[in-house]
Amino acid sequence: MTTSTTTEPSSAAPLLDLHALVVAVRRRRRLWSSLALLGLLAGGAVAVLLPPAPTAVTKVLVAHKEDQPNDTGTLIRTDVALLGTTRIAEKALKALKSPERPEDFIQEYRGTGLTNNLLQIDVTGDSDAQAVARAKALADAFIADHVSRMREAAKADAEALLDQRDRMRDELAQVNKAIGDRSPESDPEASASIESLFARRAELNSRIADFDQRAAQARTGTPRLTAGTLIVDGPRAVPHSLPRAAVTNAAIGLVLGLVLGLALAAVGTVVADRPVLRRDIAANLGASVVAELRRLPRRPLVPWQRRRTRAAHERLTTTLARTVRGSAEPVSLLELGCAHSTSVIALNVARALTAEGPVVVVDGLPGTGLAGSRKPDDPAVVSGEGAADVPHQTRRIGVGSVASGTAWTDLQHLGGRTVLVVRAGHGSAAWLHTVARQLADQRIAVLGVVLIDPDPRDRTDGTLWDGLDTALRGPYERPARHNGTGLPHRTVRSAAALVPDNDQEAR
Repeated sequence: MTTSTTTEPSSAAPLLDLHALVVAVRRRRRLWSSLALLGLLAGGAVAVLLPPAPTAVTKVLVAHKEDQPNDTGTLIRTDVALLGTTRIAEKALKALKSPERPEDFIQEYRGTGLTNNLLQIDVTGDSDAQAVARAKALADAFIADHVSRMREAAKADAEALLDQRDRMRDELAQVNKAIGDRSPESDPEASASIESLFARRAELNSRIADFDQRAAQARTGTPRLTAGTLIVDGPRAVPHSLPRAAVTNAAIGLVLGLVLGLALAAVGTVVADRPVLRRDIAANLGASVVAELRRLPRRPLVPWQRRRTRAAHERLTTTLARTVRGSAEPVSLLELGCAHSTSVIALNVARALTAEGPVVVVDGLPGTGLAGSRKPDDPAVVSGEGAADVPHQTRRIGVGSVASGTAWTDLQHLGGRTVLVVRAGHGSAAWLHTVARQLADQRIAVLGVVLIDPDPRDRTDGTLWDGLDTALRGPYERPARHNGTGLPHRTVRSAAALVPDNDQEAR
């Protein structure tokens, strides 16, 4: 079976792969679960360390002269705005005999219109008693101001009506004088003029009586409005439950932290563009996924997990040993984001081949991780500089890295054929594509990919089925040469040559 990276046209690719996004966000559960836990703890800590100030509440029934059944709440909103003025605050502070500035006191209370005529006042204080006293003073100050404004408005209306009445009386006096100055005459025109004056006098008397009645109604309407504005729910302290507040704040913090964590994980996944699914990793590297392994955890595994992990390593060791045994030239393991797992795999393969002859592991990893993992009876481990001194009859297994900063020309000394050991979600799509292109330039054939820490719910296919003759960069022949066993090398078509010419083709 051969491999290729022939892909569907880029126009058929979705703008956002929701499957890959969900998998990547789920794999970053440490991030969003940590933020959710942090939000939970922060919410509970805020409730404990920053408890709300003592609060008192009272409700005032406000009567308006302009009340209408279809009022949309304009009048009560006006009352709320008036409650938040320095005029009301100053009157309340005078009643409390407090030296506090009205501007500062306004920040410690608020009004809320519950209905068209019901106003709720919430006030904070240093103690429950102070908060209740402040609420009572504010309610009294507001009622007094409201009643005063209603009385002044009624007084102004009555005075305006009485002024109109007085003007009518003056005019009536003039009409009466005109009627008294005329003597009875038989002239028809004089009789008509007198009749019009009498009609005018009757009209003026009627209007004067009307103005008197309206002025009286204006004055008598104020007591009704005054009596209708009163405190209907006396000031009382609002009870505060610390456990309930802690639970509420913790739940809010948990939700906010979880949402923030999921958003950061999603944005980070899209921006970083680090493939997690088998199909994406295989497509970018131009090689099939031949095996999957769990990442070696730092904490001890439970027995059944230990058995599964051991069985997976044994299967992979058997497969790689068969590959190395059947290869006419050295085979290398190149890691990306999983140096420790690659060292363990290389040593396991070397141990499996020890019974068939001498084996040497060529360590090209940065640091001393491979040498530190070696046991006393394990095969010899030499550095990249000492690989030239290894006898030709000794089988070599190279171990190197394709992480950022790799010396690509040194990878040929580790082996002409390689198996990539890649941790899912570690490298970006652009870097995976770079690795495939560099290996193709170095004429290193990629036999397959061992995926470390795959997503357990990944059901995508990581196998490339197209032939080498359809590769975008085209096949090439490797000249025959001899490896450490002295056997002639067969002609190989490199799967690493099957790499798209740009990142868009890879996606």
